[in-house]
Amino acid sequence: MSNTDVEFNQIHDTFRPKILRYLTRLVGAQEAEDLTQSVFVKVSDGLQNFREEASLSTWIYRIATNTALDWLRSGPARHAATVRSPGRRMSADDVDEDKPNASVDQEAPSVDTEAIRVEMNECIKRYINDLPHNYRTVIVLSEIEGLKNSEIADVLSVSLDTVKIRLHRARRELKKNLKGGCDFYRDERNELACDHKGDIHLTMA
Repeated sequence: MSNTDVEFNQIHDTFRPKILRYLTRLVGAQEAEDLTQSVFVKVSDGLQNFREEASLSTWIYRIATNTALDWLRSGPARHAATVRSPGRRMSADDVDEDKPNASVDQEAPSVDTEAIRVEMNECIKRYINDLPHNYRTVIVLSEIEGLKNSEIADVLSVSLDTVKIRLHRARRELKKNLKGGCDFYRDERNELACDHKGDIHLTMA
């Protein structure tokens, strides 16, 4: 086995779970597996020519992003891909146009609190999926993958100012859509929860 093969195997083992998770959030679980395989074929093919002009992580995320966007643009039916994988918990408080990247919740929630958060996360993810591709991508890279703005700029091959503008607009659009489609409230434990407008609110026992 050559040194390149060894290096690729190490890269594959390190990055495959991250890229699979990332692609699942962009295109849905049904297609993410095949696209992840395509990404690492491209990584293998391009590894010898990788010149470290960007970090390895940024380069791989760039390949994954371009692969996902190419797939999303390939047909109208694919725009409706549904993201179903578990991810970092997001609340409505995370959706702030001028807020830096949010951190992961530190305290373990109760069963009831976790159920409410899961329901709210699914609500928010529905609206993330409805964002235009360029907005959805920056939101996922920033708020879920935790990349810095400068890293996102490298991944997307755009300027830092462009990333800041897209994030601002994406957060503003997401916040507007959430307010239009969800009723947010505090439960008896003062935890933030939401109801999709038009749904019947069920009180948890």
